[in-house]
Amino acid sequence: MIDQDAPAGGVQGELHQDRFVGTQDLTRWDTRAGQLLASAVRRVSKAVGPHGALILTLLVGAVLAASLTAIFAQVYEAVVEADGVAGLDHPVLDFAKSIRSPAADTLVTAYTDIGGTIGMPILAVTALAVLTIRRRSWTPGILIVIAGAGSLLMTIAGKQLIGRTRPPLTDAVPPYEHSASFPSGHSLNAVVIAGIVAYLIILRLKSRRARTLAITTAALFALTIGLSRVFLGHHWLTDVLAAWTLGAAWLTIVITAHRLYLTDRKHHSRSQQAG
Repeated sequence: MIDQDAPAGGVQGELHQDRFVGTQDLTRWDTRAGQLLASAVRRVSKAVGPHGALILTLLVGAVLAASLTAIFAQVYEAVVEADGVAGLDHPVLDFAKSIRSPAADTLVTAYTDIGGTIGMPILAVTALAVLTIRRRSWTPGILIVIAGAGSLLMTIAGKQLIGRTRPPLTDAVPPYEHSASFPSGHSLNAVVIAGIVAYLIILRLKSRRARTLAITTAALFALTIGLSRVFLGHHWLTDVLAAWTLGAAWLTIVITAHRLYLTDRKHHSRSQQAG
């Protein structure tokens, strides 16, 4: 359980408060694979330190995410060619066009910009600064920076691998976008950035209601940003679905890397106490 009087900052704050979500100890690994990963990270940490091990773990995870993007791109292309779920693309776009209005177009355009190349960096940098300063730790900054960088690289890789054309400009709401359609960068980044910020906040929340609210807020943000892209005709529905999937996979990797970091910190702390 969390010690209510434990220090909130630095390594001690991480060990006493970030290890738990409710009563769930994030440093407990019940599977053999998890235990092997934790053991490997401890060995790396001895050579490069805990934060060095965290960064290396995230970089290895980024390679896995890039490979996943390449595999997913091939599967996606096969699905589109077979018409599979892609058969929803045109009907959904037609429905979006039917419910547009000047007021709705303006409102949704303003909202989708939050998930764009200006809005998301502002959100990420603000969260990075606040969490890093308040917790007196570089860990939140490392997680947010690498999570965002990985999300950006996955977006770029996906667009280059597929090069899918966006919906026709005649079906889109200006301002128009001209890069490749797969995957939706706004949707992918929204899942990753909102997800990692929500995760970091949840670690310090005591009540289940507050944690549920944080998760729900992040999920709704990612969901509505993705739907806004379809509503405006800037992406096909399948581009958004793919982005959500890739974003969730990368977010899982980042959170797992943080759990391994906490496990290493706990082991190191116990070793010091025993010594």
